Amino acid sequence: MPSTTLVPPSAADIAALALRLDAALPQTQCTRCGYPDCRAYAQAMAEGQAAINRCPPGGAEGIARLASISGQPVLPLDPDCGAEGPLRRAVIDEAWCIGCTLCIKACPVDCIVGASKWMHTVIADQCTGCELCLPACPVDCIALKVEDEQRTGWSAWRPEQAEAARQRYAQRTARQAAAPPLAAVAEAPALSASERKRAVVEAALARAQARAQPPHPGLPP
Repeated sequence: MPSTTLVPPSAADIAALALRLDAALPQTQCTRCGYPDCRAYAQAMAEGQAAINRCPPGGAEGIARLASISGQPVLPLDPDCGAEGPLRRAVIDEAWCIGCTLCIKACPVDCIVGASKWMHTVIADQCTGCELCLPACPVDCIALKVEDEQRTGWSAWRPEQAEAARQRYAQRTARQAAAPPLAAVAEAPALSASERKRAVVEAALARAQARAQPPHPGLPP
C-alpha cells in the first residue's frame, strides 16, 4: 500500500483560512483571547498556533462556527480567557468624568466621544463591551450595563454589528498608522499605567482647585 504524504498548507491557504476565521469572530477587539485583535487571533488559529476556544464574546456558538470552518472538534470555552455572558456596554458617569481622554484612546472601535477637559460619552449602539476603557479611566467613572441577561454570545451580538465594529477598528488603525510621530511623546520618559493615571488625576484636581480659588486682590472677578 503506497504511503501518503501530508502536504502542509500553503501561505495562500493559511491566509484564506485566516480571513474566514476572522469573519466568524465577533470583532469586539477585546483581547481576551490573548491576541491584540480579532484578526491576529484568526491568523494564529489558521497557523495552528492558537486553539479555537479562546473567544468569550463569541461563546459556545462562536466556537462551533470556528470548528466548522477549521475542521477541528468543538471544545469548551477556555476559562483562562473568561466566561460567556450577556453583552455589557460601557456607560460614563458624566458627573465624575474629568475629560482626560484616556478612555477615548483605549477604545478600539471609536465609540467614545469627547474632548480634553470636557465630559465624554459612549455611543451605546457602537460599544462592543470590550472593557478596555475601564482600566484606562483614572477616576473609575465608567461602568458596564448589561443589555439582556438572557442573551449571550452571538444571540446578543449580530453579524451586522460585528461588521460595523470591524470597519471602525480598521479605520482607527489606519488613522493611527498615518499619524506622524510626536517628538514630545517620543522623548518623554515612559510612565507606568498607575503613574499616568496619577498624573491625570493630579492635573484635574489642580484645575478644580484653581477654579475654586477666589480672584486675586486687585483683579476683576
